[in-house]
Amino acid sequence: MLTKKQLAIQLSKLRVFEKPKLSMEQYPTDSEIAADILWDAFMKGDLANKTIADLGAGTGILGIGALLLGAHHVYFVEKDLDAVMLLNQNLRILRNKNYTVLSMDVSAFIEKVDTVFQNPPFGTKQAHADKPFMETAFRIATVVYSFHKTATDAFVRAIAGDFSFTVAETYHFVFPLRQTYSYHKKKLERIEVTCYRLVKN
Repeated sequence: MLTKKQLAIQLSKLRVFEKPKLSMEQYPTDSEIAADILWDAFMKGDLANKTIADLGAGTGILGIGALLLGAHHVYFVEKDLDAVMLLNQNLRILRNKNYTVLSMDVSAFIEKVDTVFQNPPFGTKQAHADKPFMETAFRIATVVYSFHKTATDAFVRAIAGDFSFTVAETYHFVFPLRQTYSYHKKKLERIEVTCYRLVKN
């Protein structure tokens, strides 16, 4: 069984976006942050031997971490074909082959799962781009871990309430975003982000 530190090291070795797409707000999830959330989910019983969905999986860091910590099965849902290619390359490190990769929009995913992990678009380019992710997560799972810009806290709590989910816990981070797009003025931007653990009432 991996330790939290070993998990973070394993996740740091995964390939990330080489040419991130601005329209899809593609950013890599920091390996230390991913390990923090996954480890806490493991300790809470939301992960081991559970069926998991990684919505908007990107290159797969959250779902792969879930598999490393003993998830029963993981659905990786990602519509961008370039991301899926990197995801499949990252999946080669795993001995655990209990996963399914689905190249599709998250709104079309209908499988029931125990837990969702997701780091959806923050909605800086398209308002509420994270809404379809939230709606799908609430429809298919009873526990959801979801990353959002801290500034959108009211929106997250409102839509959770609409679907009879409670904010059980919040985790606060400062995301390190490297100079990825031309409009980034600094080599390293820092964005206040909250991960919500949302539980069905």
